[in-house]
Amino acid sequence: MKMTPLEFEKPIVELQDQLNELLKKSAGQNINVDKEAAAMQQKIEKLRSKTYKNLTSWQRVQIARHPARPYLLDYVEACFGEFIELHGDRHIGDDDAMPGGLATIGGRRVMLVGHQKGRDTKENLKRNFGCAHPEGYRKAMRLMRMAEKFGIPILSLIDTPGAYPGVQAEERNIAESIAFNLREMMTLRVPVVAVIIGEGGSGGALGIGVANRVLMLENAYYSVISPEGCAAILWKDRKFAPEAAEALRLTATDLKKFGIVDEVIAEPLDGAHKDLAVASDNLKSAILKHFCDLDGLTPDQIRAGRYAKFRKYGEFTEPTA
Repeated sequence: MKMTPLEFEKPIVELQDQLNELLKKSAGQNINVDKEAAAMQQKIEKLRSKTYKNLTSWQRVQIARHPARPYLLDYVEACFGEFIELHGDRHIGDDDAMPGGLATIGGRRVMLVGHQKGRDTKENLKRNFGCAHPEGYRKAMRLMRMAEKFGIPILSLIDTPGAYPGVQAEERNIAESIAFNLREMMTLRVPVVAVIIGEGGSGGALGIGVANRVLMLENAYYSVISPEGCAAILWKDRKFAPEAAEALRLTATDLKKFGIVDEVIAEPLDGAHKDLAVASDNLKSAILKHFCDLDGLTPDQIRAGRYAKFRKYGEFTEPTA
């Protein structure tokens, strides 16, 4: 799909357009501009490096939401050997926002669940913009229990702005379905690895995110509320979303420092959407490494480790007398 530049990328795109125009004109007039082109290319690379190595929290949120960013099924095609999708929660129906099924990665069988967004209006309506209904979370738990029964490790790929907040979801108990998953995932006796590949919004993300290892792509975010929602509450205006993003400490680097995530998975310099092959290789390597680390643990050790991991979350200080 066509790459629409983000606001902070426009100076880079403008320089690249100038270089392309120079090369086009020189080719038509048989003029040697190699020296000028090399200087411009060097300037572009220097600006790219400076821009992407100093991204603000809000700029990373924008990259995480980029419409060309790889989604779950893109990674399935790029780095999974096989995927057999399973449907339905056995109560209400299926949820296309939460695909799941048996998959292989690096020759290893896993139960894969995750969020899926759409590329266009039609697909977004089908996938509900990556916002799962209660039946999505109940389907995910059904597949996790099936994996536990057969001793298959579980992999969840998280990419959602949040669970669907509509009337129908409330009627079918969206809060209960997420709360049930939080409790039941804590008791699973097989290894669970979760990866935030884009947006990690609130309980919608945590509903499939209670894992032994929590990983994040470099330009993903993971937060209890969206920057816009936080700004609307604290500043009464969504225009303060950049300030809210900074205050929320929602980037992979911040969350690794706080011990919320176990590894930050590197992306290509200007984002996973610019080079799916590299992003997929990095994701695959990280997933396999953490599953290998969990091999050999007993079911009791797996459960105890997951419980201990989440019990350590949070920091507080007490005032001195």
